[in-house]
Amino acid sequence: MSKVTVLGTGAWGSTMAQVLSDAGNHVLMWGRNESVVNEISVKHTNAKYLDANVLPLGIQATTDLHQAFAYSNIYVLAVPAQTLRENLKSWKNLVDPHATYVSTLKGIEVSTLSRMTEVIQAEMKSENFSLITGPNLANELILRQPAGAVAAAPTMLLAQKIQKLFATPYYRVYTSTDVLGCELAGAIKSVIALAVGISIGMGFGENTQAMLITRGLNEVARLCAAHGAEPLSAAGLAGMGDLVASCGSPLSRNRTFGEVLGRSGSMEIARENVAKTVEGVASSNAVLEIAHRVGVEVPVIEAVADVVAGTISPSDALDRLMEITTRAENFIR
Repeated sequence: MSKVTVLGTGAWGSTMAQVLSDAGNHVLMWGRNESVVNEISVKHTNAKYLDANVLPLGIQATTDLHQAFAYSNIYVLAVPAQTLRENLKSWKNLVDPHATYVSTLKGIEVSTLSRMTEVIQAEMKSENFSLITGPNLANELILRQPAGAVAAAPTMLLAQKIQKLFATPYYRVYTSTDVLGCELAGAIKSVIALAVGISIGMGFGENTQAMLITRGLNEVARLCAAHGAEPLSAAGLAGMGDLVASCGSPLSRNRTFGEVLGRSGSMEIARENVAKTVEGVASSNAVLEIAHRVGVEVPVIEAVADVVAGTISPSDALDRLMEITTRAENFIR
């Protein structure tokens, strides 16, 4: 049993707090929205993000950063990916010097092309970082439906510590030391889910979705391999598992955003209809730049990045994908 501080009171932060509490830990959440924080502490609900679902009674919440960081030396990060560096800079003087950082974020920092654990390393000067990732949709996990995840860290000892921290009867956590592969796969899948959503919004069916998911997985695998990641990470929960969940479920923010974009052809309309953070939108160009940096062709990712940038329409993107020269299908090359 450990004390854990969850930084973020959105849908994912609240869901992670429930998992941690169900695993036997004492949990304190921190957030900026005073009404949400009070609701969590008093009513044990978070109606803004999780409807009528009731959180474990032991979970408390605060807006006081000093209280949050004094509570424990295990910090679970559940803030938007593009705000992580700014937050870490403001927290530096409050954290425990021996803290363990657990990233739950799936994205690439646009300004630096850094993964989230790279941001943690750079800002907190710590090697005590980890991530938990996999096919985990908050709306299902909050109902305690069975799910799997990967706890990845630079050492197996730390990965096993994080595994134990989150393990519950409904949340099966595996371990990995391939931080790069697990994290990169989680960021890339968001872009592929956008592509699938766009195709659904345009009225296309299962054949089109299967093509995009399969070729998207190929791009995930090739990009991870080019960075020296473990090949099995792309085929596991962090890669294929997360990709299937994000592309196959209407609960996925990335897929939902893509559907509105595919129907309307307008980024403005999509942003108006999907108010929550959509990491695939923020990260698409950054993922493309990472691919260019290592010389990997990623036509699905490139098409999505161009649609998000407004340089081509969704229908133009699909036409372009269908015109790509076909070669012998190979998982890596």
